[in-house]
Amino acid sequence: MTTYARRITRQIKVGNTLIGGGAPISVQSMTNTDPLDFEATRAQILALHEAGCDIVRLAIPNAAAVRTLARLKESLPEIPLVADIHFDYKLALGALEAGVDKIRINPGNIGDISRVRAVADAAQKRFVPIRIGVNSGSLEKHILEKYGAPVPAALAESALYHAAILEECDFRDIAISVKASTVRDMIEANRILAEKTDYPLHLGVTEAGSAHMGSIKSAVGIGTLLSEGIGDTIRVSLTADPVLEVKEGRAILASLDLLNEKQLNIVSCPTCGRTKIDLIPLLDAFEAELDRLSLRSVPVKVAFMGCIVNGPGEAKEADIGVAGGDGIGVIFRHGVPMEKVKMDEIVPTLIKEICKMKEKKHD
Repeated sequence: MTTYARRITRQIKVGNTLIGGGAPISVQSMTNTDPLDFEATRAQILALHEAGCDIVRLAIPNAAAVRTLARLKESLPEIPLVADIHFDYKLALGALEAGVDKIRINPGNIGDISRVRAVADAAQKRFVPIRIGVNSGSLEKHILEKYGAPVPAALAESALYHAAILEECDFRDIAISVKASTVRDMIEANRILAEKTDYPLHLGVTEAGSAHMGSIKSAVGIGTLLSEGIGDTIRVSLTADPVLEVKEGRAILASLDLLNEKQLNIVSCPTCGRTKIDLIPLLDAFEAELDRLSLRSVPVKVAFMGCIVNGPGEAKEADIGVAGGDGIGVIFRHGVPMEKVKMDEIVPTLIKEICKMKEKKHD
């Protein structure tokens, strides 16, 4: 397993989840339901949690949303919830009274220092951290005038400016998030912060786009920083179902061996002229069965290879796999052929073996 030297940071606690200080990298998402619709929002929070979301953020635009938040927190006490608040410090105070586990707010945008101190004191009293969230579309006027554009240095300076306001209030239970829709800017801004502060960093590419393009941008931006040891919690922002954000976030962590718990890992060849089986629909059918039977948590490596010439050798580290032959599939373990099966038996055979492994794991 590849290991990455993690940046040493302070640690904060969001409900029952630790961020920074060597804690496992957590995955976050945000609800997109009506913040006043208790049932719809509760259902989405549960769906996100089931998908593996560690922390869920909610937009809190008004006092009615604060009341809904209180109901949600009472109903789902074990799921860490974050209140996303802009401008109105009273909403932050209300969210804290409602029992929220973290506040997302920019201190420079909620009024004079007395208001910032009121929020900081209330958060400190309840041991609730504050996340500073900066993106390229919301920089302060004086910083934009200094740099002329939301360049990485400007983004980093904005984040440190907001942190300094909280520090003036003797509050340091802070996480910082600097996001940009340009992947290179997001990467560079976080590199700057990693050198200038030891606060934990929340990584993400904002306004990344559709499920396809947004996942690619996020994987490049988040993955680059994680591979450098930078980053303590992540969110993949997509114009799509938030549950997909969680799945893509976990996939990024898994690709770098940074997922806290092991899960099923598939390796498959890209196919070529030697391919003897219709591998693409076969793999699709296999993945559908994994989801139907909830088998993705079984910590095994499964290989799908298109031919028996190089397949077993290329995937000899897999626990189990299949290599295509003329009208058959050769089932192998750790590169050693075990049996030949007909095409329509390949997926059921592999699923049966994985179920055995799952039972063995639980024995």
